[in-house]
Amino acid sequence: MSKIFDIVVIGSGLGGLVSALVLAKEGLSVCVLEKNNQFGGNLQTFSRRKLIFDTGVHYLGGLSEGQNLHRYFSYLGIMEGLKLQKLDEDGFDMISFDNDDTVYPHAQGYDNFVEQLSKHFPAERENLLRYVNGIQEVCAQFPRYNLAGSERYSEEMLYLNAAEFLRSITENKKLQAVLAGSGFLYAGLDENTPLYVHALTVNSYIQSSYKCTDGGSQISKLLIRELRKYGAEVYKHADVSSFVYDDAGNLSAVRTKDAKQYNGLQFISNIEIRRTIELAGKEMFRKSFRNRIAELKPTSSCFSVYLALKPGAVSYFNYNCYHYSTEKYSSNGGCCEEAAWPESYMLSCTSDRKNPGFAESMTVITYMEFDEVNQWEGTDNTVADPQERGGEYERFKEEKADRIIARLEEKFPGLRNHIAAVYTSSPLSYRDYIGNYRGNMYGYEKDSGNPLKTMVSPRTKIPNLFLTGQTVNMHGILGVTIGAFATCAEILGSELIDQRLSTV
Repeated sequence: MSKIFDIVVIGSGLGGLVSALVLAKEGLSVCVLEKNNQFGGNLQTFSRRKLIFDTGVHYLGGLSEGQNLHRYFSYLGIMEGLKLQKLDEDGFDMISFDNDDTVYPHAQGYDNFVEQLSKHFPAERENLLRYVNGIQEVCAQFPRYNLAGSERYSEEMLYLNAAEFLRSITENKKLQAVLAGSGFLYAGLDENTPLYVHALTVNSYIQSSYKCTDGGSQISKLLIRELRKYGAEVYKHADVSSFVYDDAGNLSAVRTKDAKQYNGLQFISNIEIRRTIELAGKEMFRKSFRNRIAELKPTSSCFSVYLALKPGAVSYFNYNCYHYSTEKYSSNGGCCEEAAWPESYMLSCTSDRKNPGFAESMTVITYMEFDEVNQWEGTDNTVADPQERGGEYERFKEEKADRIIARLEEKFPGLRNHIAAVYTSSPLSYRDYIGNYRGNMYGYEKDSGNPLKTMVSPRTKIPNLFLTGQTVNMHGILGVTIGAFATCAEILGSELIDQRLSTV
């Protein structure tokens, strides 16, 4: 293209779309390039048997009026278009363990959170109050989390450790495990997890929890609608294969695999940071930076099973289930021995619109390391570029799905008889469709022992190249949204971003 855009965004994950929209609203000409058949990154959904399955967005927090994500989405112009269903206020997440018939609730609202758990831990009420107060104190230290960007957080906060915090709250091992029970939201809590990762993640869900009734892809569709309203150009099947520099050594364009060129004044990469370095040219970055990125440890990947259910067979439940074999697995983000797999899982369901008392589908997610699919690492399979991986891979997935269903039947006896169809995704799916390194769920692990090493600035050594996405700030819908605004603040200035957000 001969046109020169003010901003070219590489990748249409949430961070890329939000960054693009913020800049387009300021009158900049924006172009978004997506390599796949569907926009949205982790927002993507797929349809089978006329049912919608989410790949990454299973529920959202902080969406009630006045709360942080509600205010961000209101500024972006998408809040009113979302179709939402509020989860059970007395238990939006339910935590359970083998050999324990009790199901422990995470309730919406901090007072209610304490009240509901105190029924199971009456002697721990004061400790539960200390827990919720501690979580809120941490969140208050992050101004942009509360939409105000005028002050920086204290670096001391980054060194606080989540596991140590839970042990300081209570000596009750079961309660520690319950409080860490929604660990799938950040790939598990281990001895290195910073407290801020746990606090910023769970806080918004305790404030309020919703699921998207038409799937998470509605978020990307609404963002793209707004982008086009502001004149932005958005392209699918635009797989960036190289960066172009002018005679002075300035980044001036990107080229796609189909030999098209997109010229820009400034660029934002929403793709995996290792891939960004590769495309930009390793020589453009300091060796120390490249080594730091190479040493980052990816979070766990996962294996997901999507169950289409027979009509009127399984009762609908308006919450998420987090189940663990033992207490230790609610505070461990890694995987277990293969023979014991799966030791833990997250389960959610979708209501049947024709018969709301019943579920039409279930989605179950469990940890899986990429090493388990190493033998198929050289294959690539997407809707835009389909490639068969062979019968052995299909048998691998079938065997894993069968083991997960067997685990589910411990809680839902006879479930297998109510399943109409089974679909699966592996770490390869997350790698190919989302572009995550080794299929990791949430970018790279943060480390309370060396937090600055695991934090990535939106600025790069290439003056007109910026970064956004879950690697830059925090993962999750809220974390990536905040990170996108931080990226835009580097381009537009923090004062302007603060001024815009002060209006919502």
